[in-house]
Amino acid sequence: MADTLRDPKDVLVDRAKRQMSDHFGASKLTTRQKLALTCRIAFDGGHDSGLAGQISARGQEPGTYYTQRLGLGFDEITEDNLLLVDEDLQVLEGEGMPNPANRFHSWIYRARGDVNCIIHTHSLHTAALSMLEVPLVVSQMDTTPLYDDCAFLKEWPGIPVGNEEGEIISAALGDKRAIILAHHGQLVTGSTIEEACNLAVLIERAARLQLLAMSAGTIQPLDPALAREAHDWTSTDQRNAANFAYYARKALRNHPDCITGRVEI
Repeated sequence: MADTLRDPKDVLVDRAKRQMSDHFGASKLTTRQKLALTCRIAFDGGHDSGLAGQISARGQEPGTYYTQRLGLGFDEITEDNLLLVDEDLQVLEGEGMPNPANRFHSWIYRARGDVNCIIHTHSLHTAALSMLEVPLVVSQMDTTPLYDDCAFLKEWPGIPVGNEEGEIISAALGDKRAIILAHHGQLVTGSTIEEACNLAVLIERAARLQLLAMSAGTIQPLDPALAREAHDWTSTDQRNAANFAYYARKALRNHPDCITGRVEI
């Protein structure tokens, strides 16, 4: 006989959270390995606009972060060719130079102590949405991690290589985890690399869904209370760990060169 068919929803949610905590613990991957895998995951997920965009994650020392070398696409990033830079984009470890547009990452890290990873790209559907000067509309269950969690910058400040752009973008992001940058692309953040990676995958899918729905009719809103419930349910560390592990295994099958040696995920 089943024992849980009469349990209320909140009891079932709490039970599921406890079970996920038991099954999805801390990753054994290094920061470099997670970043390299995220680059490949993002590339396969439509974040493939040449050399445009950057990824970064905080280093161990304050005011430092890892990022990719300018001249390499996301599909070429490995754990060994990532750079460690300071807030002035001076290279501390590695060879080559970072993207000068990484400057606004320094501003976001300074403004948001909770952010440990930033992914900015010009993925196809987020870029298309940005051309319409339309904010992201979340109206489907899978994309609810972005519900009321995606800001919108309508005024394009130009190429993000100056300090002014850093101030503008970090201010527009506010306390959200994501932002659509008009006439530009998207940016997501995470307290972990896993969280940022999952949001990067989701924001491109959400933009694609929105454009498809807009072409067919009028998008209907979600019930705010239910959307917030779904946002919180799908935004836990355990869910992020499970999703990232799946994406990482898939990436390793397609791109075994991004990691040195054998890893278990």
